[in-house]
Amino acid sequence: MNEMLDRSGAAPILSDHTAQRLLAAARTGLLVVDGTGIRYANPAAMALFGHELTGLIGRRFTELIAPEDRPRVAEQLQRRLAGEAGRPYEVRCLRRDGSVFDGRVCGQLLCLEGKNVNLVTLTDVTELKDALRRVKWSAGMLAESEALCGSGSFELHWPDGEIALSDGLRALVGLGPDDGRPGTLAQAPWIPAEERELVAGIWRHASPGEPFELVHSVTCSDGRRLMVLHRGLLTAPAEHHLAHRGIAILQDVTARREAEQRIQELANFDEITGLANRTHLLQQIETAIVASRWDGLAFSLMSIEVPRISRLVSTMGFGAGDTLAMSIAARLGSLCAEHEQVARLGGSEFALLIRHASEQDRACTLQRGLALQAALQQPVRLGDSEVFPLCRIGIARFPEDGRGATQVLEAAQTARLGAPPSDGICFFKPASNTQALRELQLDAALRQALSRGELSLAYQPQVCLGSGAVIGTEALLRWHSPELGVVSPVEFIPVAERTGLIATIGLWVMHEVCAQSVRWREAGLPPLRIGINISPVQFQLGDVAASLDQALQATGALPASIGVEITESALVQDSERVAATLRTLQQRGIEISLDDFGTGYSSLSLLRSLPIDVLKVDRAFVSDVTAAPESASVTRSIIHLAHGLQIRVLAEGVETEDQLNMLVASGCDQMQGYWFSRPLAADAMAELLRAGRQLPVHLTRRRDRSRTLLLVDDEPHMLAALQRLFRRERYHVLTARDGEQALRLLAASDIDVIISDQRMPGMSGIEFLRQARTLYPDTVRMILSGYTDLQSIIDAVNEGSVFRFLTKPWDDDRLREQVAQAFRHKEAIVDARTAGPRPSR
Repeated sequence: MNEMLDRSGAAPILSDHTAQRLLAAARTGLLVVDGTGIRYANPAAMALFGHELTGLIGRRFTELIAPEDRPRVAEQLQRRLAGEAGRPYEVRCLRRDGSVFDGRVCGQLLCLEGKNVNLVTLTDVTELKDALRRVKWSAGMLAESEALCGSGSFELHWPDGEIALSDGLRALVGLGPDDGRPGTLAQAPWIPAEERELVAGIWRHASPGEPFELVHSVTCSDGRRLMVLHRGLLTAPAEHHLAHRGIAILQDVTARREAEQRIQELANFDEITGLANRTHLLQQIETAIVASRWDGLAFSLMSIEVPRISRLVSTMGFGAGDTLAMSIAARLGSLCAEHEQVARLGGSEFALLIRHASEQDRACTLQRGLALQAALQQPVRLGDSEVFPLCRIGIARFPEDGRGATQVLEAAQTARLGAPPSDGICFFKPASNTQALRELQLDAALRQALSRGELSLAYQPQVCLGSGAVIGTEALLRWHSPELGVVSPVEFIPVAERTGLIATIGLWVMHEVCAQSVRWREAGLPPLRIGINISPVQFQLGDVAASLDQALQATGALPASIGVEITESALVQDSERVAATLRTLQQRGIEISLDDFGTGYSSLSLLRSLPIDVLKVDRAFVSDVTAAPESASVTRSIIHLAHGLQIRVLAEGVETEDQLNMLVASGCDQMQGYWFSRPLAADAMAELLRAGRQLPVHLTRRRDRSRTLLLVDDEPHMLAALQRLFRRERYHVLTARDGEQALRLLAASDIDVIISDQRMPGMSGIEFLRQARTLYPDTVRMILSGYTDLQSIIDAVNEGSVFRFLTKPWDDDRLREQVAQAFRHKEAIVDARTAGPRPSR
């Protein structure tokens, strides 16, 4: 080496042979550098740079450094020569072939032979740097992957249980880098205390090389609880004396678990109300069936329909319908025992599964249904208005009405369809299946009826009892189906109401009636009103006033030519809204009629507040008006009540002349019925109007009002004597031999005064006059008899059945005067009544 130094012109520094051998054997590059350049390089240094010794000696050390690092290296060399202690640092070095390697450099000031030199050690750290870069990249990828997957990991040393957390796990549970060592798995603060032993126990029993997984919760530093999927693997050591090593990955599955739970809820529970849905209910019914077969306890299933929910959705949107559904669900839940199952099967349909002892009978179940119905039908406030959620209930029982869950449910639903549309309760009957199938058949056919032109209108005349003229007509819907034949409105209208088809059909009726009114007007026929029947459901499903306005505008019909007929049931639900609609229609000149009065729920206060023009007396009262005193009294009371409220009265279903006479005598204003005309097609109705058909004058209130006297006696010679006596008074005298014949005459004639014998076969005079008073209270009634039962006479007079008691034999002049007084009394009554206000609308 000294020889090489000599040849290079440099003075040899190392002379010790042993020292040279040591330096030459060193694997770390060693260089001696002074102010002039490199003075020495060992074989390791030469190998690192790819130079022979001659290529290094005398060369500046900075020439072997990458240009970007040369200033820093030159500065470090100067500091060493100045005596400053050196520290390792890394630089990029250049090989002879131009390639670059990473070198770790450390300089040390030495004094050799009186000169200050810099002893530089150089180590190739390229592979280490590459490895560190790969580790860093892997760590970065792991951190990014854990963040992307919402996961973290830890390394476990077993059996001491020490764990080391990844950055991803620290981020997952909210631990910072300065939160200290996590300690052992059994002490991990981010695992809830109640679950730590479970997690640690699974690791204790893990088999090396066999992956396992579990789900548990972790507690974040902010208090949140997350659900994690914990996957672990315990690896066996390479040598027995070494510890086991475990790797675990924890993935946040909170959102997934919540989604799975939500899916499970949606699969089994109603989203709006939280009640069980059809699927879950069927499972519960199956469970009840198994239990029933085991313990012998029967159960009932109620199918509950609240049609108002669907109607609210149609009129006010889903929000209103959902609010009512939640209210019904809450009420059902509060009314049911813990072991009973409440469900919502659809928009308007609910169900209640009731377990009870087999000895409980239908009466108990019915009472339960009535109690539920009463509670459910209490008003519900929606915004500023109250809604009355009427409901109907069908009941099926196991095992009588079905052997399986689906059969029991279908039986309850079928029974519900057989209940009255608004608020009925019905038990399942085998015949109900037939009715349900019929309703399904009607529903399917009715949906096609309009487009196929199967619906039509018939018109039944309405007659004024004052003038006898036809003043209006009621439009009656008819359906002739090619498959089903002629279907009665009594059958298909309820189906249309339940399915909501009534809204579409109702619009068609409005347009058809308005168009027909225009056709009759253009044909020059006398003006008359056409009444349109509006279902209560139409008020709930849409704006009746707006729909009718549209029909009037589209056809050019006059509002005065249209009438609207509603039933009392329309007033029960949302009466304020219905009343507002009726006022709007009346202000437009449309006549309002209240149909079937006396069969529903109308109160006097409600009737007084409504804009009603015509009150229609139901045919149920009219049909018995000449035979049943109660019906006559009700009819007469309705007429007097309506007139007191300035409302006209129309009697429906008039089928006999006696009924007509009774109605005329009672002051009824209009009539409608088969006695005058059946419902007619539009062309036939037009012919009736052209012909000017009307009531005969003697059947109207314009007939001659001569004084009419009715004599009732079973002895012919008595009747003849009385006839002779009163003929000179120019009375219209009618005679009857008994009470029944007399009642028939009263029905057919407008009679003012009645004189009756007391002792007659079949019916006594007082019994007859009591019936006459009930049926015809405006008559003046007297007893003429030689038989005196003083107490019965006093009673009859006191109760008003008898106006005066006359004895046989009589004094002609005195009897004539007493009868004249009776006629004056009758006329005074009539004059007092007619002096008051009469209906003007």
